[in-house]
Amino acid sequence: MSLFSIEYNASCAQKGEISMEKLREKMVTEQIESRGVTDQRVLSAMRKVERHAFVPDQYRSEAYADHPLPIGHGQTISQPYIVALMTELCELQGDEKVLEIGTGSGYQAAVLALTAKEVYSIEIVESLGKRAREKLSGAGYDNVFVKIGDGYLGWPEKAPFDVIILTASPPQIPQLLIDQLKEGGILVAPEGEYIQQLVRLEKRNGIIHRRNITYVRFVPMIRGR
Repeated sequence: MSLFSIEYNASCAQKGEISMEKLREKMVTEQIESRGVTDQRVLSAMRKVERHAFVPDQYRSEAYADHPLPIGHGQTISQPYIVALMTELCELQGDEKVLEIGTGSGYQAAVLALTAKEVYSIEIVESLGKRAREKLSGAGYDNVFVKIGDGYLGWPEKAPFDVIILTASPPQIPQLLIDQLKEGGILVAPEGEYIQQLVRLEKRNGIIHRRNITYVRFVPMIRGR
């Protein structure tokens, strides 16, 4: 390969990255800030995490579009706005231990990695979990720990958690997950089967305080065998 070819390819790659950066900025401005997400730490994370690195190659051109995308095995990477909204609802300050149920592509975990201290993520589909682990590790998110397992059981060895976030919808929030939530902790999740609501639970004095946020559509949360 000639020196010209090397320089040309490097220039094209750089232009591509600049283009993706512009699309990411547009995503944050038009899809997220315009809908009322104001947490600056969340907005900063959404600007930094390269969503195109977490989608299958055939959907790379749609990485910053305002909708979810398939990632295989009947699973999806969530709409950027929903990722930002759910992260904002967690009220992260940067020193929290977070449990994520449903690693999926790893994108939500990457956003959490920039807004919390530690992220423990569980994925029931082995191939998705392994792929996400490799992508997160390769991108330098060394505070994310991925386990292949049943999200309904949580991660009791690492409990309690300051925050728990679900990226798939169970019919009802599993009690085992509520039990693994620290006093004063927050749980954010879609809940329901045919009709789903995004809910925010907060544990205060052992009592769960619930707030319904909005109607959503997530893939169902899969139970282990």
